[in-house]
Amino acid sequence: MARVALVTGGTRGIGAAISKALKAAGYKVAASYAGNDAAADKFKAETGIAVYKWDVSSFEACAEGVKKVEADLGPVEVLVNNAGITRDTAFHKMTLEQWNAVINTNLGSLFNMTRQVIEGMRARKFGRIISISSINGQKGQFGQVNYSAAKAGDIGFTKALALENAKGGITVNAICPGYINTEMVQAVPKDVLEKNVIPQIPAARLGEPEEIARAVVFLAADESGFITGSTLTVNGGQYMV
Repeated sequence: MARVALVTGGTRGIGAAISKALKAAGYKVAASYAGNDAAADKFKAETGIAVYKWDVSSFEACAEGVKKVEADLGPVEVLVNNAGITRDTAFHKMTLEQWNAVINTNLGSLFNMTRQVIEGMRARKFGRIISISSINGQKGQFGQVNYSAAKAGDIGFTKALALENAKGGITVNAICPGYINTEMVQAVPKDVLEKNVIPQIPAARLGEPEEIARAVVFLAADESGFITGSTLTVNGGQYMV
């Protein structure tokens, strides 16, 4: 039986690449999304991957969504916490709404989603939990106090949960992408990318979503059971830890 993998934010950008790569690797994949119905419908038509709509910042929505996925596909054995948003501004101008939106979606969702599947994983003595953090959770970023705080929190979540479940066949790891060639980065003016962003990257280019997806497939594999509590940086050498 193919293992079931659930990818949040799994119909666009890095998440779409992850969903496709997991399907290609033989998993039964479910991709959740928050609001872009047109993109989700297009993704489903092109890939045949099942899509589900819910807000990962809501515990109740996550509970209902995971129940639907498991009813359709079977128990979730691989969870990829990928969903995330930005609400960038300097901290002295940041509103409570901007803070809460990013913390609840980018960090709170890890609790909301993982809590739905962890007991089943513990009972079956197998699980793979992979959270997509960020280079900016490692080094910080001007105008992203909310985002950097949430992404740093993802790493702490990963380490603590890994300790609690290491004996039970469940691995918990994080991936920290650098600047990846997605819609979000493509929205940055070309001259800013060429003058300010890419010169900071020793590899002298943006990463591709598929490069993050390959890292997820590696960590999701049965054969990766001795890797847990780790943070894998995929950033072209921009920040080395």
